[in-house]
Amino acid sequence: MSTSPIVRRSARALLLDDQQRLVLIKRTKQGQSPYWTSPGGGIDDADATAEAALERELAEELGATAAVGGRVLLISSPTSGGVSVQEVFIARLRTLDEAARTGEEWTDGRRGGYEVVHVPIHQVDTIDLKPAVLRGFVLDNVDALVAEATDLA
Repeated sequence: MSTSPIVRRSARALLLDDQQRLVLIKRTKQGQSPYWTSPGGGIDDADATAEAALERELAEELGATAAVGGRVLLISSPTSGGVSVQEVFIARLRTLDEAARTGEEWTDGRRGGYEVVHVPIHQVDTIDLKPAVLRGFVLDNVDALVAEATDLA
């Protein structure tokens, strides 16, 4: 049995606010239906850990700080030349200041829309949260995720 090399690593957050809402990014692209995604992004060589990468990404994408808990899910998907791995962490929102966002998402309009939204965790079944495996995981584990996020307060 051969294994594919990991060619990309990223860290993402299931980020809950104090009202049990997921803080997500609503993506709009011309010619596509809207979809929602969790905040996060690539782990750079300069990042000491996946958690450090996630904290950097939360600041860039949301202007947010958070208490980051443990990894709750690992998602792998085939990509050109190997496999992409996403580490998904539970996190609790501390602060959010959209004016402090610095990521390219906000400065390059050609990338489409990036709207920060708060979705009640019990209503995830009403949106197209991507990837689908993440959506299924949230729906199957609502109570546990809320309890874990609450413990991070």
